[in-house]
Amino acid sequence: MGVDTESEFDTDKIDEAALALLYLTLHKNGAVVRAWKNIDWDVMDRLHDKGYIFDPRNKAKSVVVTEEGEIKSKELFYALFSKQKA
Repeated sequence: MGVDTESEFDTDKIDEAALALLYLTLHKNGAVVRAWKNIDWDVMDRLHDKGYIFDPRNKAKSVVVTEEGEIKSKELFYALFSKQKA
């Protein structure tokens, strides 16, 4: 049973943290950037709706990350998890 993210939490912040964590698993296959999709389906759907990833509802174990998603995931990863003060 999951957490009721719609009523109890800021889903935009959850999505930003999830996108930042996708940065840990980014890998390039030619010009295509992919990330493993071991994140809650509702979050993945919202990231798709925001244009950061392509449709996560397929049989692949990874998801294709858009150019905007690649840039934003790196930015968020360093902003949220870096030990250095900005």
